[in-house]
Amino acid sequence: MKGETGGAEADLRARVALLTLDEKVRLLTGDGFWTLHPAGKIGLARIVLSDGPSGVRGTVWGRDTSLLFPNPTALAATWDPELAAEAGRLTGAQARDKGVHVLLAPTLNLHRTPLGGRHFENYSEDPLLTARIAAAFVRGVQSAGVAATVKHFVGNDSETGRMSYDARIDDRTLADLYLRPFEEAVRAGAWAVMAAYNRVNGATMTENRPLLTGLLKEEWGFDGVVVSDWTAVRSTEAAALGGTDLEMPGLPWSPWRENLAAAVRAGRVPEELIDDKVLRVLRLAARVGALEGVPAPPPATTPDDARDRLRRLAATSMVLLRNDGTLPLRATRSVALIGPNAVRFNPQGGGSAHVDPDHVVTPYEGLRRALGPDAEITVHAGVFPHERLAPLRAPARVDYLDAAGAVLRSEERRTAHLLAFAESIPEGTAQITISATLTPAAGGVHTCAAAGTGDFELRVGDDVHRVTLDPVGGDMVEALMKPPEHRVRVELPAGRPVPVELRHTLPGEAFAVAFGIGHHEPRMSEDEELAAAVAAARAAGTAVVVVGTNDDVESEGFDRTDLALPGRQDELVSAVAAANPRTVVVVNAGAPVLMPWRDEVAAVLWAWLPGQEGGDAIADVLTGAAEPAGRLPTTFPVTRTGVLSPLPGPDGTLEYAEGTAIGYRHYVPEDVAYPFGHGLGYTTWEYESVTAAGGAAEVTVRNTGNRPGREIVQCYASGPALPVRLAGFAAATAGPGETITVPVALDPRLEGPYRLHAGRSVADLRLDTEIPATPFG
Repeated sequence: MKGETGGAEADLRARVALLTLDEKVRLLTGDGFWTLHPAGKIGLARIVLSDGPSGVRGTVWGRDTSLLFPNPTALAATWDPELAAEAGRLTGAQARDKGVHVLLAPTLNLHRTPLGGRHFENYSEDPLLTARIAAAFVRGVQSAGVAATVKHFVGNDSETGRMSYDARIDDRTLADLYLRPFEEAVRAGAWAVMAAYNRVNGATMTENRPLLTGLLKEEWGFDGVVVSDWTAVRSTEAAALGGTDLEMPGLPWSPWRENLAAAVRAGRVPEELIDDKVLRVLRLAARVGALEGVPAPPPATTPDDARDRLRRLAATSMVLLRNDGTLPLRATRSVALIGPNAVRFNPQGGGSAHVDPDHVVTPYEGLRRALGPDAEITVHAGVFPHERLAPLRAPARVDYLDAAGAVLRSEERRTAHLLAFAESIPEGTAQITISATLTPAAGGVHTCAAAGTGDFELRVGDDVHRVTLDPVGGDMVEALMKPPEHRVRVELPAGRPVPVELRHTLPGEAFAVAFGIGHHEPRMSEDEELAAAVAAARAAGTAVVVVGTNDDVESEGFDRTDLALPGRQDELVSAVAAANPRTVVVVNAGAPVLMPWRDEVAAVLWAWLPGQEGGDAIADVLTGAAEPAGRLPTTFPVTRTGVLSPLPGPDGTLEYAEGTAIGYRHYVPEDVAYPFGHGLGYTTWEYESVTAAGGAAEVTVRNTGNRPGREIVQCYASGPALPVRLAGFAAATAGPGETITVPVALDPRLEGPYRLHAGRSVADLRLDTEIPATPFG
């Protein structure tokens, strides 16, 4: 990655020279949670940062709406860098609309284990697939004049103990697997890299000089900004000397600021190093249009067809795992739509990737539009697997109160939930209230909940409940995303508005506060609900069962404890399948789950966490309006047995003892339910020939089905000293009966001799050829 032209670099260095030491150091710590300090003296404007891997949230949580994309693993399931670039361009355009200069994405850690809590936020278990999708996404984002931040560098592949665990990774494994996506993204021109919380081989990543300075900056030539993960800087000299350039966020207890200036004055940190860090910040500012006198990037704005693009992307990513011919649905007039995720659809995972879309299309809405007004569609949850209640879906008012009860500020919210960081809470706030009106759709016993940590008073009509809730788990994000709750049951008549208020007393200085009001309507017992769902399935022409996970299971801040679907969902699927042979299961999850019923049902469609347009995309695929064109970017195991653990040992070390044997390199065939690269689509393909020369292969395939289709041609390499590994891939489309020759760029790191295989997945290799003992150039 190269710096700016000589004249531009000279200008930036001249601006650095105008600053005093204290002014320079000030620019190296954030100005609050989501912004950097401006410096009018040198024409530096305030730079705004924002999460997100699944959409651009902006600087406010829960008040502004954003486009919600399919989760990143879904993007990788397209196996299509061009689609990744398109998603990046759309993300960058939305960032520009929101005044965001730096996007804290993409996440490039690997699927070392399906138990990783942030599995849904990462692309793949394979470094080549991850690298190519990442590089394209980075180029797309930055084409809009917005910096992409590749994270979390490096070895942050699980959540348990992530603030401090020591990932012990041998040099070959680190280079071949975990560093590969970061290197490709940097060479694609990434403008920022985020240093992770964890340690790697003994050194905390924000202080890891061999990796941050020696490898990233010197060997790879990275000239952008190394930003810390939030609160990951825990030292003054070590982090500064290690290679971190920017400490985030700006908190009162920063180890930098005046401490860093004092370290420079004492000779413990060279001022030339501070100059280099400031230069990197100015280089970033110049690239994103935040530096006076430097031309701004070309205009970019969210296109009018953004929703259609998200719908197509979601449909393209979906993977047809199994199909006996039931899909696509034809002339279906009677559908039993069943499952907890049919009723409480899950468009995204939990944690810092969360955004609030203007709307979410549910599976019912999608099927109703696709099947028309005359189709009979019944809806039953079947089972109730959620650990926590859904937030009360009603407009809410948030009041910040001082110790005397006076209102310091009020704001409107779309739901009865608040997540606020310290800088956004008015000074002097002693209590915060969330007020809303609950208008019951049905009379009976309603369940409400206070969710959060600390002291609360919940009022539902005239009922008052006071409770203290203690945090669970040791991760700050887990405490915010998965708070405990206290439930109350209240008899309410239908249609009569009831005031609801939750009052929270602040404990003092806090990093952030998160709390809200949960609610669900009266409902049958779980046994009664399951029986009703089975009866509906028996009476319908087709049963569509939408099962899956939720953010109790898939989220930043904690890892999964097993791979089973939550609650009694497996029991539900088997019972419905026994009642209706035309049972189609749609799995709404970001990471693999066990599917012990997979051979009992007519079809299984993996829909991922498909974003705001997910319901329409699911309906498009079920009815055949769209091809389920995705292929698995990660292996789906049969059982929990043999799955790598995400847990560090008692001494805080996480041994990557498996070396490079992760994913499809790790599992034996009998442990695999669906292999890496698997996906059926709605047509069939014949592989006719493969040739290779000059670092590329050409694979000739024929669409042998009766409809147009999209194929992912996959090439793998193997040899006596080379376990099977992905060598290249390409997406191609062909009409019925059409033969096409698909060029596939091969991994330039592969050196012959080896055998090159071509096929539809790592377990379905249909052609092969020998590659001679000459490295591709």
